Amino acid sequence: MRYITITTWETASGADYEIALRNIEEKRLPALKSFGANRVTIIRTSERTSAAITEWPDKATRDAAELKIDEVRKSVQTDDQTRMTGEMKGEIVADV
Repeated sequence: MRYITITTWETASGADYEIALRNIEEKRLPALKSFGANRVTIIRTSERTSAAITEWPDKATRDAAELKIDEVRKSVQTDDQTRMTGEMKGEIVADV
């Protein structure tokens, strides 16, 4: 069953959102795809915040990527001046 993670992010005050977004597009999204994600969607929710919706083929694939994802998340704060503010995850139970 397909599995989704939704993470929320905030760029540091004074950080350039466009630079952070470019790093996400060039580094973070390809990394998630290489870990097995089917799709990643980034939504800008305010001047300094975003949400990332990542679709995985199943929970096992997401769980297998956990350590690699943690490594990427640690580098994001330093490299992109961005911090994760929340995470939700679970299996898709209905879809249109």
